[in-house]
Amino acid sequence: MNWTQILGITAGLLTALSMLPQLIKTLKEKKAEDVSLKMLIVLLLGITLWIAYGFVREDFPIIVTNSFSFFLNITMIYLRKKYKHGDPATEKT
Repeated sequence: MNWTQILGITAGLLTALSMLPQLIKTLKEKKAEDVSLKMLIVLLLGITLWIAYGFVREDFPIIVTNSFSFFLNITMIYLRKKYKHGDPATEKT
């Protein structure tokens, strides 16, 4: 692996990991009404195009890091739908 691949993988991982704090917060609080579903869908479409671009270029760092990002964003979309209105069990009265 050369330095440009290491640079690409590092950049891609950091970008993908940017969704992790939101994912963790959503899992802890069991609410996601403030997370924009439209933003997540647009981001997912962009990531999908990056993966396709990676395959066309046969670029391993682009494929792997964006696939990881795709997984995190699909998970966030699932949580967004599941916890859109919060978890009634965690609501304070």
